[in-house]
Amino acid sequence: MRYLKIYMTCLHTAFSRAAAYRLDFVLGNLITLLSNIIFPLVTVLIYANGAKFPGWTMWEVLLIQSVFSMSNAVASMICGSILWVTMDHVQSGRFETVLLKPLSPLFYIAAANFDTGSIGLFLGGLAMTIISASFTKSSGAWGIILFLLLFLSGAAVMCGLDLIMAAISFKWVGNSRIPEIFESIKEFGKYPLGIFPKAVQVMSALIIPVAVVGFFPASALLGRLDMYSLLSVIPCMLFFIFGIWLYNRMIKAYEGVGG
Repeated sequence: MRYLKIYMTCLHTAFSRAAAYRLDFVLGNLITLLSNIIFPLVTVLIYANGAKFPGWTMWEVLLIQSVFSMSNAVASMICGSILWVTMDHVQSGRFETVLLKPLSPLFYIAAANFDTGSIGLFLGGLAMTIISASFTKSSGAWGIILFLLLFLSGAAVMCGLDLIMAAISFKWVGNSRIPEIFESIKEFGKYPLGIFPKAVQVMSALIIPVAVVGFFPASALLGRLDMYSLLSVIPCMLFFIFGIWLYNRMIKAYEGVGG
C-alpha cells in the first residue's frame, strides 16, 4: 500500500506538471501522435494503389498497427523513461541521489518519470483501434480476453527490454545505439507475421516476441489467432522478470560518474 500511495502521488505530480505547462503537453502529445501515424498512412496508400498484404484487408492491417501504437504508448508511459534517466544519472554521477531514497531505485525512477507525453499516442491508437475494429469481424468475448492477455504481454516485453538496456548502461555507458537497434526490430510487430520469412517469424514470436506488441493481440480480436501463439506470452514474462532482476543486480556494479 505504501508503494501504491507513492506511485499515485507521482502520477498526480506528473499530471499537475502537464497541467501547468499545457501548451507543451498538448504540442508534445500532438507531435508524438503525428509521428506515429505515418505507418497507417502508408498502409492506406498501399491499398489505395491496388497492392495489399496477402490474406489481410486494409482495416485488419490498420487494426494491427493501431494496437501496436497503444501497446507502445502504455510501455512508454510506464517504463520508457527508465533507460534514458538511468543513462543520464550514470554518465553524470548523479545515481547516488537515487540510491539515497528510502525506496527501490527502480521503482523510484519508474514512478518519478511517468511519461505523460505518450497519452496522446494511446488515445489516438485507441480511437483508431475502435474505428478499425468496426470494419472487421470481431471474435466476441473470448477474443477480447485473449486480446487483453496478449496486449499486456506486449507491453511487458517492451518494458523488459527497456530494463535490460538500462541495466547494461551501468557498465556500458555509451549504449545509446542499442535502443535504435531494438526500435528497428520492433517494427516487425506492425505487420502480419505471415509476410515475413520463417526465421523472422520465429524470432518475432518466441526469441524477441515483438509480434505480441501488435500482431497477436489484433489477431485475437479478429478471431484469427493460432492458439500456439499463446506460447509467446512465456518469453514476454521472462523478459520482464529478467529485466527487473538484471537492473537490480547491475545497480551493485555502479562505480560513480561515467560508470
